Amino acid sequence: MSDMHGAARRPLSPHLQIYRPMLTMMMSIVHRITGVALYFGTFLLVVWLVAAASSDSAFATVNAVYGSWIGLIVLFGFSWAMLHHMLGGLRHFIWDMGHGFGPEARERLAKLTIGGSVVLTVLLWVVIFAVKG
Repeated sequence: MSDMHGAARRPLSPHLQIYRPMLTMMMSIVHRITGVALYFGTFLLVVWLVAAASSDSAFATVNAVYGSWIGLIVLFGFSWAMLHHMLGGLRHFIWDMGHGFGPEARERLAKLTIGGSVVLTVLLWVVIFAVKG
């Protein structure tokens, strides 16, 4: 009985209090979150397509909502999530090829994923507004 009591007090696995948060750990969590966000964004795309197929008034309503300031913020976030998730997938592809496992390379890839997603998102929206006029 005393052995079972002693075993019950030991942690079953390392806890977050033991680990120091690392950039690659946070990137893994953000990659999963952006994956979930892509489901939401895909739903928005489906709503837009169904509205386009339904009627002119439904399409105009959805365009008005998506074109509002809150809609643009949501679409900006969706585009960032898509680009960040894509770059995270490329980072994993590099790892799958057996490269980038060293501490410096892991940190560099994580930083490039963050910076690249921000730069590409801003560049995408600059192009969108330049074409839109």
